[in-house]
Amino acid sequence: MRLIVAGAAGRMGRALTRAIVETEGAELSGAFERPGSPAIGQDAGELAGVGRLGVAISDDPLSLVVSADGALDFTTPDATVALSELAAQGRIVHVIGTTGLEEKHLARLDAAARHAVIVRSGNMSLGVNLLAALVRQAAAALGPDWDLEILEMHHRAKVDAPSGTALLLGEAAAEGRKISLAEHSVRSRDGHTGARPEGTIGFATLRGGSVVGDHTVILAGSGERVELSHRAEDRMIFARGAVKAALWGYRRKPGHYSMADVLGFAGQ
Repeated sequence: MRLIVAGAAGRMGRALTRAIVETEGAELSGAFERPGSPAIGQDAGELAGVGRLGVAISDDPLSLVVSADGALDFTTPDATVALSELAAQGRIVHVIGTTGLEEKHLARLDAAARHAVIVRSGNMSLGVNLLAALVRQAAAALGPDWDLEILEMHHRAKVDAPSGTALLLGEAAAEGRKISLAEHSVRSRDGHTGARPEGTIGFATLRGGSVVGDHTVILAGSGERVELSHRAEDRMIFARGAVKAALWGYRRKPGHYSMADVLGFAGQ
């Protein structure tokens, strides 16, 4: 499967290149960066530390999409939407790990999914998607009288909060309780907040150092507490998951899928 990497010079872009190289059945056919990037023209393999691959980093994604089977994308919301439209034109697989997407972005991704296979997740790792399935089950079993809080920590350079993974876990909890996350989430607390409303899903965000990603879902009942956690120690877990998602989506019917679909956790 011929894959292109968006944002190839970034930390995740380089990890994606490495994951493609180490995965049987996948090959790097192109890589691109934003116009003006100092990485333009450099060999993507050398930049990723896997040796020369003969794939120069471009600033023209359209020229790469026409000869690709899929694209791996952990960039920014606007860049992701633009690439999704190219993916729809080329009818290729578009794997999206970009976080910070808003409703306006999701609507355009849904439109692109009429013609492209869109696989989108706030987290591409096996462990996190298993955690989401467990959170969904726990939230359903324990009910709203157990307070639910989601604590996440990432490196100091992360620009969005809560993390895409925290929101993925929040959605799983809301699905388990059959409620809307948007109507029941609490994103911040400051000052005299009053007592915690029953049935809400709280988020707490920490930033610092080089933390790849720590997430803990706390279900606090009267006299007891359940904690479900995941700690990411290497970005390669996300990159390998993204390549797995691309291979899963190859020649599949167009649509908007999640990593839970790829791993067989959907509905669990």
